Amino acid sequence: MAQENVEVVRKPLRVREGSSRALDERLALRFPATSNLFRRLGLRLPPRSRIRQTLGWRAVRLGYEAFNRRDFDAVLINYHREVQLIPPAALVQAGVVESSYRGHDGYRRYFREWLSAWGAYRGETQELIDLGDRYLTLGWLEGRGGGSRVPVTQEHASLMIMRDGLVIRQQEYWSRAEALEAVGLQE
Repeated sequence: MAQENVEVVRKPLRVREGSSRALDERLALRFPATSNLFRRLGLRLPPRSRIRQTLGWRAVRLGYEAFNRRDFDAVLINYHREVQLIPPAALVQAGVVESSYRGHDGYRRYFREWLSAWGAYRGETQELIDLGDRYLTLGWLEGRGGGSRVPVTQEHASLMIMRDGLVIRQQEYWSRAEALEAVGLQE
């Protein structure tokens, strides 16, 4: 649902290939309370703040890179313990996955189930949209079937709702247009 009077900042975002844990990821895993404090402070800045843009852009990029190397401890640095993950509606309707997953263990279970069907599989981003207390990423997923090795490319969007500097809810979409409509934006 769209919010009125929300400052929207759109910024291109690309994921690097072959990444490893960055120093700030290692520090966040070792000192989570300090990391959470800086994240909360950064999110209090207005969306047009260069510091906020840099922090948000970097956190999302590092999260996608961690996902692509299957480093779920690093992915979950920015996620609340009670995060709710909502998979794409098409997957739920097809009976492939559950309608919702809760917490870090649920997050890991969802991706373990989903990734078990795929050999090579990675997320690519094209754009990050800062909507104040929400971030929307637009991009695509690339993979090959685990058995068939058939290449697949799928549009992908992820809406992350923030609370206290952490993602409390993540809604996945397989349609860029549907995700933009959900936040009250158009192409």
